[in-house]
Amino acid sequence: MSECGCGGDPKEIRNIPTELRFGDRIGALKVRLGIGRDSYKIPPGLYSVGTPNGTSPVFVSANYKLTFDSLRKELGGLDCYILILDTKGINVWCAAGKGTFGTEELVNRIAKTGLSEVVSHRDLILPQLGAPGMCAHEVKRRSGFNVIYGPVRASDIKKFLAAGMEATPEMRTVKFTARDRTVLTPMEFIPGMKLSMLVFGMLFLANFIAKEPFGTHDLYIYLGAVIVGTVITPILLPIIPVSAFSLKGWILGVCWTAYAVWAYGWLPDDLLTAFGYLLVLPSLSAFFAMNFTGASTYTSFSGVIREMRMAVPIIFVTIAVGAVLLFIGRVI
Repeated sequence: MSECGCGGDPKEIRNIPTELRFGDRIGALKVRLGIGRDSYKIPPGLYSVGTPNGTSPVFVSANYKLTFDSLRKELGGLDCYILILDTKGINVWCAAGKGTFGTEELVNRIAKTGLSEVVSHRDLILPQLGAPGMCAHEVKRRSGFNVIYGPVRASDIKKFLAAGMEATPEMRTVKFTARDRTVLTPMEFIPGMKLSMLVFGMLFLANFIAKEPFGTHDLYIYLGAVIVGTVITPILLPIIPVSAFSLKGWILGVCWTAYAVWAYGWLPDDLLTAFGYLLVLPSLSAFFAMNFTGASTYTSFSGVIREMRMAVPIIFVTIAVGAVLLFIGRVI
């Protein structure tokens, strides 16, 4: 799903603009909303910006188009090359963990593009977040190219080059601000709403036999729990005083659900509904919040696995028990 018009001979050097077009921005918006994410990629190979020559710098990146666009838009006014690896349409950080942004692919891509014949120097500038997938001395031994890790943010590239390819501590610092987290929330919210369509369908069918049908209050409290887990928890991530993402979501989910069941009069007038929702909805918020571990810089792979093993069984048991209480109270 490339907007660059890329393709052809792997040794072809394709010149690309640094200014993002309307189609690029619409594509990015769609991906942020979870639309076409798996096909949003460009062909791997060698690209050029401006009019580079044999001494121009070479940046290495992934073929996920959102990553590619984030890099090229910061290269305006430079003459350089971009070596794009085949990461299967995955961003640098995730691809490094999966091994597709790795030593083998880099060495092979250098050979396939004939990079040693294009530039006279032997330096490659890689994104810092790609370091876990690379073995620099193996790249040097097998290709003759040196691996230099650039700044975390593409916006610091020009400062990095001006400093003689020396990164300051600030350039090396991985930040995950409220803005960064907010940008990622649609990727969690949209799948949450897709799952909710199934829940809404089940409640619609249940209303045909329910003693007390599910109505707008039930819809609002449920949607609130989804928003708490997919949006509010990620935004407030660093200030919730626990480490487990599922527990962060559960705490906020309890606060929301307790307020809602009190406001709608279910507590103390309808205890089955109140306790049913107090079991189901915080667990739902916890589940959605735990999904954000894959987008966060706060987690490790082993930590995520450990949390999932502990949290998932508890989440499903509490949702099941709460659903039984709701069924007894509202349907039977």
